[in-house]
Amino acid sequence: MTTTFDADGIVLEQVREHVWELPQEDGMRVPARVLASESLLEEISEDKTLEQLCNATHLPGITNYAICMPDGHQGYGFPVGGVGAMDAEDGCISPGAVGYDINCGVRMMKTNLTYEDVAGRERELVDALFEAIPSGLGGGGVVETDVDTVEQILERGVDWALEAGYAVEDDLLHCEDEGVRAGADASMVSQKAKDRGKNQVGSLGSGNHFLEVQRVTDVYDDAVAEAFGLERDQIVVLIHCGSRGLGHQTCNDYLRKIERQHGGLLNQLPDKELAAAPAGSQLAEEYYAAMNAAINYAWVNRQLIMHRTREVFADVFDRPWESMEMDLLYDVAHNIAKKEVHAVDGENRELFVHRKGATRAFPAGHPDVPAAYRDVGQPVIIPGSMGAGSYVLRGGEHSLDLTFGSTAHGAGRLMSRTQAKNEYWGEDVREDLESGQGIYVKAQSGATVAEEAPGVYKDVDEVVRVSDELGIGNKVARTFPVCNIKG
Repeated sequence: MTTTFDADGIVLEQVREHVWELPQEDGMRVPARVLASESLLEEISEDKTLEQLCNATHLPGITNYAICMPDGHQGYGFPVGGVGAMDAEDGCISPGAVGYDINCGVRMMKTNLTYEDVAGRERELVDALFEAIPSGLGGGGVVETDVDTVEQILERGVDWALEAGYAVEDDLLHCEDEGVRAGADASMVSQKAKDRGKNQVGSLGSGNHFLEVQRVTDVYDDAVAEAFGLERDQIVVLIHCGSRGLGHQTCNDYLRKIERQHGGLLNQLPDKELAAAPAGSQLAEEYYAAMNAAINYAWVNRQLIMHRTREVFADVFDRPWESMEMDLLYDVAHNIAKKEVHAVDGENRELFVHRKGATRAFPAGHPDVPAAYRDVGQPVIIPGSMGAGSYVLRGGEHSLDLTFGSTAHGAGRLMSRTQAKNEYWGEDVREDLESGQGIYVKAQSGATVAEEAPGVYKDVDEVVRVSDELGIGNKVARTFPVCNIKG
């Protein structure tokens, strides 16, 4: 007997454990799939995620399935936690399926410090980090640049940071695409976007973006953890942010252009927020070049925050950062569309793989995994909430077959920011974290803390369990917050 799940008329059939499918019907080009346990599926069904996933199956050239990760929730047009692979010749590229914060992503930096080295100095450390690293809405960055410099950043990515003294060679070798997207063209990014970006290079921004000092509490795979350079009780730093106002403006610019130039395609879609440009069109090429440029900007943004973090640790612990072995473990993008080759119906095809709130998770042996990790698989970093652990995974052996080499990107929201502010008081959340769990949090406002309260998010342990059991991203280690700064 087939197990089904009915969410207000959207009926999913269980294909196997943790895999639920909405069969192809009513104009859908492919079926939709949700990768979730029953408890996560209940939460996913509480907003418009399933409706948005169904809508996404109408995008031209979409192959296999429209996929929702275990952390999925409602987004702009395309669900957060969504993966869609569109044919690069006769499909499309969709800014709505990438998101406004282009290359919102995470990077983890290792150290040789232990929790004992940090214990008792948490407040000093969080105060120093908060003072040194710009956060919150508006301008301000580690460096303030001019438009000419922004254009170099857009086209050269972390190569620019290396030449400017904000990176070391090893940083590039441990970043997705070595920190530089090919095909980036700064001329495809509007002047308004560049103006927004010139004063924000090296800044966290607001919302769910953060810098968190963590301790490694659990190791699940000793061999892979050793390859990643992780061990129990080690101090690591997790940075989560994106392309700031520049990426937001770039997305907005191209959504408006698509509305003007490709209204016919737009009218065929069930939701105009899925706005897409046909593959091969001039606008598709321009958006792809602009998106790649914004991706480069985001990598430089996180690189400069890491540079400043190294300086802060050197000041607080009165030692050169090199002596603390503050090395990049990995940096991976979340909101992105990339031309990749995948097997579809037994044939290799070039696809625009859209990952919106989803993480690339390539398995061991894949040529795009950095050489340092190719034998074990690509590192995957999945942040939890301020009061929960985060996880380091590796790309799973089934990820290419099930998800175009993707897995979840975090815990996934349970409630909107407005609802969170109605249910939580920021100062209460901060005090509870400090007194109850020894986690020190500093933010620009209490509202930011309320919006990011632990109760706002799904259970990251359950999200990771599903990923691990499906074999799309396998558990390597777990970390737990020590202190956190937010916008």
